[in-house]
Amino acid sequence: MLYQLYETQRALMSPFSEFASASSKLYNHPLSPFTHTPMAHRVSAGLDLMHRLAKEYEKPEFAINSVKVDGIDVAVQEQVAIEKPFCRLLRFKRFTDDLAVLSKLKEQPTVLVVAPLSGHHSTLLRETVRMLLIDHKVYITDWTDARMVSLEAGPFHLDDYIAYVQEFIRHIGPEAHVISVCQPTVPVLAAVSLMASAGEFTPRTMTMMGGPIDARKSPTAVNNLAMNKSFEWFENNVIYRVPTNYPGNGRRVYPGFLQHTGFIAMNPDRHMNSHYDYFMDLMRGEDESADFHRSFYDEYNAVLDMPAEYYLDTIKTIFQDFALVNGTWVVDGNLVRPQDIKTSALLTIEGELDDISGAGQTRAAHDLCTGIPKSRQFHYDVEGAGHYGIFSGRRWRELVYPEVRDFIAGHESAPRAAKATKAATKPAVKKAAPARKRAR
Repeated sequence: MLYQLYETQRALMSPFSEFASASSKLYNHPLSPFTHTPMAHRVSAGLDLMHRLAKEYEKPEFAINSVKVDGIDVAVQEQVAIEKPFCRLLRFKRFTDDLAVLSKLKEQPTVLVVAPLSGHHSTLLRETVRMLLIDHKVYITDWTDARMVSLEAGPFHLDDYIAYVQEFIRHIGPEAHVISVCQPTVPVLAAVSLMASAGEFTPRTMTMMGGPIDARKSPTAVNNLAMNKSFEWFENNVIYRVPTNYPGNGRRVYPGFLQHTGFIAMNPDRHMNSHYDYFMDLMRGEDESADFHRSFYDEYNAVLDMPAEYYLDTIKTIFQDFALVNGTWVVDGNLVRPQDIKTSALLTIEGELDDISGAGQTRAAHDLCTGIPKSRQFHYDVEGAGHYGIFSGRRWRELVYPEVRDFIAGHESAPRAAKATKAATKPAVKKAAPARKRAR
């Protein structure tokens, strides 16, 4: 019933949102007589803010059309490499007529970015992809909004997520380097572990960024909610059926609007201040700051529904049973054994101020991957970075990306078979230098 009420409210607010948008332009257009009335800028700014608070936010585009390589503009085309019911594997294919640049592009490493299926669309990693394209061939998982998937496609469990990741890695081949951001660190580690146990090739490197490998360490508000409520509570209180106006009519989901509400509730003051600053920017005519606010919230407010089976599996397996770190996780009858990974290099990255995945949660992967030699294990702490700062923004561009790029380049050659180590090894640790303050 809650989902139906939400859809009714959204439908009722849609005309009001459009009216507010049109009225805002009426008080801000140079040819409109209303523009010259007292307090026109204030009225226009208020109406624009109302429009943005009431509007529906659809999935944004990646809109990556070109990238500079050695100072040369290289065209980028978004291609669908594999299409599954709940996910598309996208490839960002680069094209150029410059022979020197073309030769360089062919020799660059191939990276699979596994985006999170945790509420936001994979376009949240747009800047991650844009930077990686300078030095890499890039693929990314583009997860489908569950409300758009017909019931005929069947359920989607955490085990299916793992199977998808394995299929994508096999498609790319032994030269693959995998980067997982936030939620997928756990299923990616499981997928690679199962491939190693089965004697298959594994990616040359695994880069894990801000994920809940061991959610018991430095638990955050997100972790505490999952750990303090029973499995039955989640099943009875946050799972709803998709309304009839979507292709996934009748599918059980964890609705995106509930996840979005949770995101906002974590930092309400920050969001209120951000919207007030946006109003003031419109008043002062500071278009650059206003455009930044729009682009951020166009992405942040665009959310998707998650399949109920996958969501509940994640709650129980990762945040309640801690099956990965306890060594009890069984997928399709096979025990997940990270210690069987021998040849992949491992880099874990954590943000000092991460309020989603606490300190030590991602680094815990090193305690599990005891088969990887110490010389191929690395950890990187990013001082001053929050959760989003490790894969987007200035700290990602200036601090994190160079580390990821150099790590991948340093392990591009296929390693020789490594002997398993019996004891857990300590990874090399590097901390980011404090970031410079942004010039105003």
